[in-house]
Amino acid sequence: MSFFSEFREFAVKGNVVDLAVGVIIGGAFGKIVDSLVGDVIMPVVSKIFGGLDFSNYFVPLAGQTAATLAEAKKEGAVLAYGSFITVSLNFIILAFVIFLMIKQINRLKREPEAAAPAAPAPTPEDIQLLREIRDSLKR
Repeated sequence: MSFFSEFREFAVKGNVVDLAVGVIIGGAFGKIVDSLVGDVIMPVVSKIFGGLDFSNYFVPLAGQTAATLAEAKKEGAVLAYGSFITVSLNFIILAFVIFLMIKQINRLKREPEAAAPAAPAPTPEDIQLLREIRDSLKR
């Protein structure tokens, strides 16, 4: 088997295609969560804590006097802990949503098994006849 035919066989396997679809959907889902956190949740959290903007929380490491994170980064190194808070919140929300999805999928997988108890299969005719012969020989 040539190298290219082995690669083609590998690339078209179901698991590889499923993984590729998952990565693409995960990237898009990550952007949705980033927008949710940055545009919806963080402004509410900022409002609750008195109008604070977490994205501009930083500690200047090069003696900068800039008011915003972008300006401070241009002047030198900064410790941008506000960005870290936002990214950490992104992760927590994403992990929680994935947990809920997995929990729902697992519940749906278990439901059909519990909903319909399996009835005993009818005995095949040849087995029934053999049992009748056995019973008649015992008498």
